[in-house]
This record gives sequence, structure tokens and C-alpha cells, in this order.
Amino acid sequence: MSASTAPRRPPWAWVLFAVSLAACLVTGAAWALAATSSSTARAEVRDDALRDGQTAIINFNTLDYQDVDHGLQRWEDSSTGPLREEVRKGRQDYRTQIQQARSKTTAKILDAGIVELDEQVGKARMIAVVQLTVTIEGQQPVTKQDRYQAELTREGEVWKLSGLGTVPVG
Repeated sequence: MSASTAPRRPPWAWVLFAVSLAACLVTGAAWALAATSSSTARAEVRDDALRDGQTAIINFNTLDYQDVDHGLQRWEDSSTGPLREEVRKGRQDYRTQIQQARSKTTAKILDAGIVELDEQVGKARMIAVVQLTVTIEGQQPVTKQDRYQAELTREGEVWKLSGLGTVPVG
């Protein structure tokens, strides 16, 4: 085939090529901007709050009467503000109650999510479904589920509980 008989591309093919190239460039630029946008940073803050909140809820629901002081210290370390003060003031009463009950509790988060986040002031609210296993000395363990609402406050780089309560079912 000679050069004069080679098939020629229609003029619209070049237009289609140019539009496709422009679309690729725009998409690539948008993707690069999204990777560094404030929405990515906000998602990271939300994930940090969720992770720290889950750990704190587990800490508040995991106690062993044989090592109650360690558990109560985790309560204090996982809390801030009025909740921390409540833990400090009630520490002796909590210790006595737990030791008298001769109980051990362990917690596992089944599901959780951040429902409000104000990263500027360092406040968040989360909800969680927690599976609790309670073992009283000499008895079979009992497992139950509770729903919690937690108020979180950022203290430095860590989110801590500033409020915690059960949510009624139904």
C-alpha cells in the first residue's frame, strides 16, 4: 500500500483524542488534590477519635477484682474533665464494690461510629455496641450487649472520654 492509499483518520478522531487527553489530565489533577485535601485530614481525625474512643470504652468496661487498681487507673487514664474527676472521687467506692462482687468483666466493641465531630474545639460524640462478658467467681460467665453514647474530648493528640452512658434499647 502506498502512502497515498493508507487510510486517513477522520478529523473527529483527533478531537476525540484531545478531549480524552484533557479528561485524563483533569481527573489526575483532581485525584492528586483529593489526596492532600482537608477532607482527607478530617477523615484521619475522625478515625483517630473513633479508635481512641473504642479503646476508652473497652477500658471502662474491663475490670478484674484481683487487679482492680490497674483497671481503675485505666479508667482515669482514658478519661478527662468531669468524668475523670468522678473516677478519682469514687475510686475507693468502686474498688470496694468490685472486690466485694468478686467479678471480672471484659469488653469487646461490636460496632461503633463517630456521629458528631468538631475538630476545631476537639470534641466528638460516638456510639458503640459493646459485648460484655461478666464472670463472678464460682459462676459461669454471662455475656450481654449494651449500647453506649460517649462524649470525647481531645487532650493533646489523644481523644479521651469526657462522658459515657448507656443508651436504652427500644
